[in-house]
Amino acid sequence: MQRIIFESSPYLIVVCFVAALGYATLLYFRTRYSWSPNLNYILFALRAALTFFLAFLLLGPIVKQINNLFEKPVYVVVQDNSASITETTDSLTLGRIEAQLAETNGALENAGYSVNRTDLNGNDVNAFQFPFPTSDLQGALKKISSLYEGRNVAGVILLSDGIYNTGFSPLFASYNFPVYTIGVGDTVQRADLAIKNIAYNKIAYQGNKFPVRAEVLAKNLENKLITVSLFQRGKLLDRQTKNTGREQLIVFDFNALAGEQGIQKMDVQIEVISGERNTRNNRSSFFVEVVEGKKKILLVAPAPHPDIKAIREVIGKNSNYEFFLHIPGLTEQQPASLQPSKIDLAIFHQAPDIKGKTRSLFQQFAGSKTSVFLILGQQADLREIVRLKMPLTMEAPPRDYDEVTPIINPGFSSFTVSPETNSIITDYPPASVHFGKIQVPLRATPLLFQRIGSIATTKPLLAVDVQDSRKTAILLGEGIWRWRLNEFDRTENTAAFDELFGKLFQYLSTSDDKRKFRSYPVQQEFSETEPVIFESQIYNDIFEPVYGNTIQLELIHERGKKSEFTYVTSPGNIRYQIGGLTEGVYRYKAKTKVNEKVEEIRGEFALTESQAELQNLTADFELLRKLSANTGGKFYTVSQIQQLQQDLAKTKAKSIIHSEETYSALINLKWIFILLLALVSTEWFLRKFFGSY
Repeated sequence: MQRIIFESSPYLIVVCFVAALGYATLLYFRTRYSWSPNLNYILFALRAALTFFLAFLLLGPIVKQINNLFEKPVYVVVQDNSASITETTDSLTLGRIEAQLAETNGALENAGYSVNRTDLNGNDVNAFQFPFPTSDLQGALKKISSLYEGRNVAGVILLSDGIYNTGFSPLFASYNFPVYTIGVGDTVQRADLAIKNIAYNKIAYQGNKFPVRAEVLAKNLENKLITVSLFQRGKLLDRQTKNTGREQLIVFDFNALAGEQGIQKMDVQIEVISGERNTRNNRSSFFVEVVEGKKKILLVAPAPHPDIKAIREVIGKNSNYEFFLHIPGLTEQQPASLQPSKIDLAIFHQAPDIKGKTRSLFQQFAGSKTSVFLILGQQADLREIVRLKMPLTMEAPPRDYDEVTPIINPGFSSFTVSPETNSIITDYPPASVHFGKIQVPLRATPLLFQRIGSIATTKPLLAVDVQDSRKTAILLGEGIWRWRLNEFDRTENTAAFDELFGKLFQYLSTSDDKRKFRSYPVQQEFSETEPVIFESQIYNDIFEPVYGNTIQLELIHERGKKSEFTYVTSPGNIRYQIGGLTEGVYRYKAKTKVNEKVEEIRGEFALTESQAELQNLTADFELLRKLSANTGGKFYTVSQIQQLQQDLAKTKAKSIIHSEETYSALINLKWIFILLLALVSTEWFLRKFFGSY
C-alpha cells in the first residue's frame, strides 16, 4: 500500500495547478504561432503539465510505502543425536522412524508450516546420526528459545529417550512453545552395574600414595557380591569385594603408589554378574600425571594481614605448590626451610619491614637467584629495598598514600589474561599505594597500571622485571584482599583474581625455557571426541620467532602403534590438529632443524574415552511426558508417530503479519525523471518540427 504525504500544506497543490495553467496560457494564447489550433492546445497541455509537476515537486512530496510480510509458523524437529539411542534401538527401527518423521515434515509443510530439523547442539541435520557422547536436553531447548526468539514457533518435536547426562533437567526451565515428545528406546528396568564416578588426584608426586575412590551404581540388585579391581597399565594393584545389601551406591576406596614419572593409565573394572546386559559401563579409565615434586613458595611478613589469606587461597588451589608462611614471633619456619636454594618463589609482604623483623631474611634472598615478589605497604622499608638494588627507585621515602584501582596492561606478553578477567579487574576497589616518585626501571614490564579516580595512567601498579635470569615482581601497594572479596560479592566466585595471581605465581616460580624449539600438546588430557592439538614454536639466536620450519611428529600408543605426521609452521598458524586417535597414553617425539642442527622434544599426553552415554540405557519416558504436559504439548511413542502427524496437521497454521514502512522522496523516483524528460522533449520536438525555435 502506498500514499503520498507532504512537507508543506497539500492545499498548495491548487496554487501549483493555477500557476501551471496561467504560465501555459501566457505562453501559447497571447502569441500567434504558425501551427494549427489543435497543435497549440497540445503544446499548451504539455507545458501546463510540465510546470505543474515541477511546482508540485517543490512541495516536497514523500511516498509512504507499507509492505506486509507473512511469516509462516515453524515447527522445529529436534533429534537426540547421542550414542545411547543406537545402544538400545536397532537400525531397522531407526530407519522406519526416519521415514515416518519425513512424512510428518511433509504433512506439516502441506498444512502451511515451515519445518526445521536440528540435533541437540542446534546443528541442521538431514538424516539420523548418533555421534555425540553426551545428552543435554535442556541446553537443546534453550538454544531453540534463543535462536528462534521473536519467531513464530508453533512447537518443537523432540525425538529422544529422555536420558540426559549433561546440564540440568529440562523440567526445571520454562519455554515459550509447546514441546511434543516422541519416546524412543528401552524402558525395561534391568539388573546393571555401572561405574558412576571415579574421584582421584590428577597430579600425584613420585613416591607418594594417592587415593582412588570408585562409586559403583547397582540397579535392581540386592544382596549381591560385586568385585571391583584397580589396574595400572594392565597390572592388578588391588581387588575388593562387597555386598550390595539394599544400597544402590557402593563405594570402593583404593590406594595407589605413584611410581615412575609421566602419565599413568589406571583402570577400574567391575566383574560382570549373571543377567547383566549392559557391560560396557563396567569399566572406566583415568589418567594420573606423576611429577617429581612440588614447587615451594615462601611468604614472609612482619605481621598478619588479610592479603596473606587471599594469596594463600590462590596458592592452595594448585596442587603443584607447597606453601610456607613465616611471620617472626608468630608463625615461624625452621631455618633449614628458609634457605633460598630450597625455595622457588619468595613473597615478601611489607618486608623488609621498618622494624627490622624480616631484614636479615630479605637480605639472604636479595643476594640469591631465587624469584622474589615484593608487596609494598605502610610497614615496608623502602630504603632497604633500594639499598639492596631491587628494581625500585625513589627520591625520598613517601609519607602519604593514594588510592588507585588496577588496569590490565594489554602489552604484557609473558602470559595472557582472559577477556572476562580483564573486564572484572577494572571494577576492583582501590588499593593503597605510596604517594610520591617511586619508580620501577624502564626494562620492567607493567602487568597492572594505576587508575586514579577515572583517569587511567601509565604508572605501574604491578610490574615484572627479569635481570640475569632472575624474576622479580613488585606490587606498589597493599589491600588486594579487597579485590578478591569484591569479586566474590559481585560474581559469587574469585575466578579473575585467582587467574591473575595464579598465572603470576606460576610465571615467577618457573625457570625460563631457553630452548629454541618447543613443541607440546596444548593440554595433557584430551577426550576421544576432540582433536589432539600440538603447538610448535621456533626461535632464532636472539629468541625472535621464526617460521617455515618442517616439524616431524611421531606418536607412539602405549600398545606400540606408531603414527607419523609432518607440518610446516607459518605466522598465525603454529598449531597442528590430529584426529582419529584412540584411547590411551601416547608418547610423542617432535623434531626439526634449527641452524642446521636437529632439535628434539619428547613428552606424553593422554586420550580418554567418554562413557557418559553408556552409564544409563533405560529410557525415561516419564520425563518426556512431564515435559510435554508442562509446555502444553503431548507425548507419543514411536508407534504413535502417525497419530502425531494427524494431530499436528489438523491445527490451523496461523501466519504472523509483519508491517514494514518505508519513506522516499518523490523526486528520487526514476519514473518521475523520465516523465519530466518526456514532457519537455515532446514539447521541444513539436515546436522545432512545426517551425518555432
